[in-house]
Amino acid sequence: MSGGPASGDVAPSAERIDRQLMRVAYILVLGTFMASLDATIVSVGVDALAEEFGASVAEIQWVTTAYLLAVVAAVPASGWLAGRFGGRRTWLVAVGVFLLGSVLCAVAWSVTSLIVFRVVQGLGGGLLPATGQALLARVAGPTRIGRVISVVAVVPLLAPVFGPMAGGSILSVAPWPWLFLVNLPIGLAVVLLARRHVPAVPPSTRRTAFDLRGALLLSPGLAVLVYGLTEVAHGRTLPAVAGVAAGLAMLAGFTVHGLRTRLTPLVDPRLFTRPPFGAAALALLVLGASVFGTMFLLPLYFQTDRGLSAWEAGLLLAPQGLGAAVGSVLVNRTIDKVAPRTLVVTGVGLILAGTVPFTQLGHQLPDAAIVTALAVRGLGMAMVGAPVMNIVYSRIEPEQLPRASGALNLLSTVGGSLGTATLAVVLQSRLSARGPDIASAFADTFWWVFGFCVLAAAGATRLPRTQAGKP
Repeated sequence: MSGGPASGDVAPSAERIDRQLMRVAYILVLGTFMASLDATIVSVGVDALAEEFGASVAEIQWVTTAYLLAVVAAVPASGWLAGRFGGRRTWLVAVGVFLLGSVLCAVAWSVTSLIVFRVVQGLGGGLLPATGQALLARVAGPTRIGRVISVVAVVPLLAPVFGPMAGGSILSVAPWPWLFLVNLPIGLAVVLLARRHVPAVPPSTRRTAFDLRGALLLSPGLAVLVYGLTEVAHGRTLPAVAGVAAGLAMLAGFTVHGLRTRLTPLVDPRLFTRPPFGAAALALLVLGASVFGTMFLLPLYFQTDRGLSAWEAGLLLAPQGLGAAVGSVLVNRTIDKVAPRTLVVTGVGLILAGTVPFTQLGHQLPDAAIVTALAVRGLGMAMVGAPVMNIVYSRIEPEQLPRASGALNLLSTVGGSLGTATLAVVLQSRLSARGPDIASAFADTFWWVFGFCVLAAAGATRLPRTQAGKP
């Protein structure tokens, strides 16, 4: 393999961030960005897809839901796959599966086939963030991961912002298949660059059997729970109750199995009781609910109450992406100098401050206040994700990185999924209660987002005061 460092245990002794390491980081982050961006690009094209296939709203929403459920189902297996087959190989296969799903979606002939192909796409997309982060952490080593991960952590914050604008732009000049075909040139470039520059990290020396029983309980349990909450939002009582009850029962069963099994569980429940992983997990779970929940609520508010187009709504959301980019630079320069808890608590405080104005939407909040609040939220969100991941990655054995990364990404994904589904239920209830006062219904719902942030703050106060290896 030309252009990259030697394979093997590649943790460096030097702390310098060299050009090769940043090249690896940008290649891996491009793959993650492709998958994250596609999820929001397609959400903008739901109306066009419904018209193309003559589908009802209830049918076409499964184009988004199926992808989400596939992502949730795929994430738990990422740690085992990377440990068994190696990080780079798993990541490249995930890119290939995502691209295959993209091509199949572009040639779909019915809404049913499109939903099935979105599942294929989601399985690949779900593996990319966790395997990419674990691979990058292994290449960078514990002394450099903090600064490098700040580049990667900003991606989930930018994708929901730029997705609507990208989707609106594509549909203004090209037919709907290009919502999926746009992934091909990016994905092919990523594969070629990764094969040349990303080092091949060997599989774990501890070969463990795949936790089949755990997989049959955890992934379907999460998917069924998200499905149940989605049905609550649509007002379908029977499938909602059945989905939530079945999902919770399967997750409870997985927890019992994980505590009792002699095998290595897919996700070890005991991991969440070990400091600082438990506090980090809570912070990421609630942050995911806040970030993705807000990105669900605001475009809907802009388009239903203010009458903006998808493009205009995306443009109004752009300041959050700019704030996140500024925050990423700030974190990159301070993450090795400032206590992780200080960064995270400050970030959560900024998110809280940026959320308060949205609880006042019923008072005709001016655009300037919205733009400022989003920029503050973006700055705060960038100050949470990277430090939390740095805390975990710098304190864990290299061979455990894939499973830890899978667990963290699972929590972020589940937080986003459950948070969005919960806020959809709350919003539906408040719209019914408020009647024509749409803005006040959204304002009421944002108090729940504020509550999520308060929970994240509680978790952040339990993070370590010092960096790993320092008194």
